Amino acid sequence: MRRTALLAASAALVAGVLAWPAGAAPDAPAAFVHPGVTVSKGQLDFTRSKVTAGAQPWKGAFDRMMASKYADLNRTPRPRAVVECGSYSNPNLGCTDEREDAIAAYTHALAWYITRDERHARKAIELMDAWSAVIRDHTNSNAPLQTGWAGSSWPRAAEIIKYTYSGTWANSGRFATMLRTVYLPEIINGSNSNGNWELSMMEAAVGISVFLEDKASYDKAMATFRTRTAAYVYLESDGALPKTVPSQNLNTREKVVKYWQGQSTFVNGLSQETCRDFTHTGYGLSAISHVAETSRIQGQDLYGTDVGERLRHGLGFHAKYQLGAGAESRLCGGSLKLGLGPVTEVGHNALANRLGHAMTNTATLTRGDRPAGSNNLFVAWETLTHGDNPA
Repeated sequence: MRRTALLAASAALVAGVLAWPAGAAPDAPAAFVHPGVTVSKGQLDFTRSKVTAGAQPWKGAFDRMMASKYADLNRTPRPRAVVECGSYSNPNLGCTDEREDAIAAYTHALAWYITRDERHARKAIELMDAWSAVIRDHTNSNAPLQTGWAGSSWPRAAEIIKYTYSGTWANSGRFATMLRTVYLPEIINGSNSNGNWELSMMEAAVGISVFLEDKASYDKAMATFRTRTAAYVYLESDGALPKTVPSQNLNTREKVVKYWQGQSTFVNGLSQETCRDFTHTGYGLSAISHVAETSRIQGQDLYGTDVGERLRHGLGFHAKYQLGAGAESRLCGGSLKLGLGPVTEVGHNALANRLGHAMTNTATLTRGDRPAGSNNLFVAWETLTHGDNPA
C-alpha cells in the first residue's frame, strides 16, 4: 500500500505536479453517524423548527419543495432492470426516471421528517423498494455518471428513513444489497473523464459507504475524492500548472491545457471545466461540497483543508461571473457559458457562516437564488436543509 502511494506520488512529480496522496485522505470513522449523508439530524431538527415557526427562508423553501412534482404522494415509481444512458442521456432508457425517483425518495424523506406525516415516509419506502426489486445494471457510455447521480440521492433518502422513521421498512436489506452490488461497483474505481464525473461518482460512493457502514469503500472513495478535488479547482499555491490525477498521464503543459478546455492562464478558483460551461462546473463544485459536508458529519472536517480552500475560491470565482462580471480576454477567450445552478448553499453555509470567511459574491448569489430548488439530477432543496443552518 505504501509502495503504491509512493509510486503514484512519484509519477505525479514527474509530471511537474503533485496529486493528493491517497494515504492523506481521512480515515472512515470508528462508528458511522446516522443520518449522516449530506444532512445530519441536527440540521434536520433546525430545519424542522424553522419551518414549523414559519421562519424564512426555510418556510418558503419548504413550500417550494412541497409544490414540486417530487413531493407528489401519487407518484408512481418507474423502475427498470437495466437503465441505459448514452452521452447526454441519448438514449434515455430509464435515466430520467431513475434520477427523479431517487430525488423524490429524498424529497419525501425530508417531508416526513419535517411534517411527521407518515404518508411521506411510506412513499419514500415505496420508491426505494420499487427500484431495489428490479434494477440490475446501468449500461452505455454515461453509465458511471448516471450511477453517480442517482446513487447520490438514494442514500440521503435511505439514511433519513432508516434512522428516523419508527415504522417498518422490511426491504431495507434488499435496498442495501442494491447499493452494494448495482451501484458501488460502477463508481468506486473512478473515472478519467471530465472531473465532474469522478466527483459525482465519489459523492455517491461516500454516501453509499456511510449507509452500508463500509469503511474500506469509504476510505477508497475519499482518497479518490481528495486527489480529484485538487485536480479540479486551481489554487495559486499549486504552482505554474494545476495538479493532476496520476492515472491520466497529463505529463506536459500542452496536455494539461488541453484538458482544461484550452485555458492556459490559471488563477485561484478556476475549474478544469470553467471554459466548458458553468453548468458542469456547478456539478463538480456541488459534489465537492456534499462530500465535505458528509465528511464533517462523520467527524472529519475537510472545510479547514485544501478542499475547503478550493471550494471557497471556486464558488467565489464562478459567483462573480454568474452575477454579471464580464470575462477578461485571458479567461476562456472572453466568452463564458453561464448557468451555475442551485449549488452554493452547502459551501456558503459551511465556509462563510460557520468558519467566517468573507464570501461576498457567493453570499449575493446564494441569497438571490433562494429558495434553491433542484437541478433534477442530484441537487435538491439546499436552502431548506443548509441555508444559514448552524447545526
